Amino acid sequence: MAKYLAQIIVVGVQVVGRAFARALRQEFAASRAAADARGRAGPQSAAATSISGISLQEAQQILNISKLSPEDIQKNYDHLFKVNDKSVGGSLYLQSKVVRAKERLDEELRIEAQRQSEREQGQKPET
Repeated sequence: MAKYLAQIIVVGVQVVGRAFARALRQEFAASRAAADARGRAGPQSAAATSISGISLQEAQQILNISKLSPEDIQKNYDHLFKVNDKSVGGSLYLQSKVVRAKERLDEELRIEAQRQSEREQGQKPET
């Protein structure tokens, strides 16, 4: 009886150990992929993410924006800000997330405008 109990315990520990090792490998792979994605976004975008504490993708999800359009951002921001106002039974936490998301998207628009102006200045022929 003790022999079978020991075997059950050993098999159980092996199963849990394998599952833990697999989960750890998956987490490392996901972390590596996220780091690669942050690296592709560029140093200015990465700096904006670290300053605001919210990624571009998360900000887009919060405001339900698929592409960076100032009109869509403002429209969705106004709606979500009003809906989450504490005076109408909304959540201050959600309202602050909406504000942070808009700030992050506005910063990304500023970065894109700066890149665009740098490209245009670089393409102008010198006279």
